[in-house]
Amino acid sequence: MARKMVFVDTSLCTGCKACSVACKAWNDLPAEKTKRITSYQSQADFTPNTWTYVRFREEYKDNKMHFNMLKLQCFHCDDPACMKACSSNAIYKTESGYTLVDREKCIGCGYCAANCPWGVPKIDEATNKMYKCTGCIDRVENGMKPACAQICQPGAIQFGDYDELMPKAQARVAELQLTNPKAHLYGDNLMGGTTYVYLLQDRPGAYGLPLNPTTPISLTLWKDIVHPLGGIAIGASAAAITAGVIVNLVRGNYANRAKNIAESHDEGGK
Repeated sequence: MARKMVFVDTSLCTGCKACSVACKAWNDLPAEKTKRITSYQSQADFTPNTWTYVRFREEYKDNKMHFNMLKLQCFHCDDPACMKACSSNAIYKTESGYTLVDREKCIGCGYCAANCPWGVPKIDEATNKMYKCTGCIDRVENGMKPACAQICQPGAIQFGDYDELMPKAQARVAELQLTNPKAHLYGDNLMGGTTYVYLLQDRPGAYGLPLNPTTPISLTLWKDIVHPLGGIAIGASAAAITAGVIVNLVRGNYANRAKNIAESHDEGGK
């Protein structure tokens, strides 16, 4: 199956939350008690039974109130940190670009949740399994649109083959940039490229999104370097050198993360 893509155009989103309702309906997810978080937002985060929700951010500028709204779900990265972190090989990729979990293999360790830069995966304490958006893979593989794209009346959520939809997304950005230079795509160059790509009308921080989501360097070192060497006998001096390199790289990673957080806060105040 060809690589798929979901294009979320925030300039068309009305915040109706129909996407969240459709997700619950199709996946037989139970309703949950919610409360007002801010503005019109009533869902604070993902849960094992809420795989997509709409986030609202308000900004008052140019004597007008601006609503930055977007629906959130798993981004289905091409190089997902959750899959790299999974200790039981329960998370896998499909040819169409989706990141899925085999719950028969999932042991509920929570490493996926701890390492996802968007905080998407959630562990159900009752079942000790991880749950998140599946991209409606059961619909997609049967020639149907994901439930969120099917229900979206304003056309803010579009679905199709990557090679066909990406040029349309880029053309839409170019159109908006004629009057709004801040308009840009988000996700297309992050984490190896994401299946869900957003058109943002402002900086990522205005939507509560990270500027540069990345896989923790400590996880990359462990999975790609240290762990594969586990079966190789190495001397004490080599082990000490390896440990020193890891410590220094991890420290550098935390410093860079702190810098990104500070930059995000700075952007939020602009």
